[in-house]
Amino acid sequence: MSAVPVEPVETPEPAWRQRAVERSTRAAKLRAEQRVQRFLDAAQELIADKGTTDFTVQEVVERSRQSLRSFYQHFDGKHELLLALFEDALSRSATQIREASAAGRDPLDKLRIAVDLLYHSSEPRAGAQSPLFTDFAIQLLVSHPDQVATAHLPLLGFFTELVEEAVAAGQAVSPKPRRTASLIMQTAMFTARAPSAPVGAHPSPISAEEVWAFCLGGITGGATTGTETDQAPQAPAKKTATARRTTTRTTTAKTPRGKA
Repeated sequence: MSAVPVEPVETPEPAWRQRAVERSTRAAKLRAEQRVQRFLDAAQELIADKGTTDFTVQEVVERSRQSLRSFYQHFDGKHELLLALFEDALSRSATQIREASAAGRDPLDKLRIAVDLLYHSSEPRAGAQSPLFTDFAIQLLVSHPDQVATAHLPLLGFFTELVEEAVAAGQAVSPKPRRTASLIMQTAMFTARAPSAPVGAHPSPISAEEVWAFCLGGITGGATTGTETDQAPQAPAKKTATARRTTTRTTTAKTPRGKA
């Protein structure tokens, strides 16, 4: 009498079936990505034409030459579409800054390049409109700060790497590199977009060099000026103090007693 198995034996799926399903899945994913990109491109064109994010979903659908049904298969609505554009722009910015910073000679120099690029990329440009950042991003910051934080993750991740590398090289001190990276990013971005700092009766724009000097002082424990960023923060001060003591001793030795 033959034994009857307690559990049914599962027949493994044929390899050809797995290959067919994977091929079908890849093709469907590619088509979906192409449809999404056409919606993004259409929205970007409308923003460029109008100079504002004030457009309708129907306009995006018509510009992309796709269906409304297809739009809602990929996006919950206009907000999610704008959020996708915002995240895409920040992701590209992170890639560009990463590539440019690679030219730095050491971790601290790479961080300096990254801060400079982030500052200048955040500056308002005369005659150039960027409503995705001036309008939508500001509204997003107020209504959905968690989404803003998520969109900045590629940049934050890269700046955290730079801070960690500087700490490992003994060029910086930071018990919490990720928080330090966030502070550096916010200082660069918001200072670039903020009105000029008032100095007396005249506005005085805060430069990228001043922002870097401020950030450098924060992670090294010393204050520097924009022209001293390549030196150890405390070195100039120590040298000046030493020179002052030497000059004092020399003057005292050469001055006759009883004379001023």
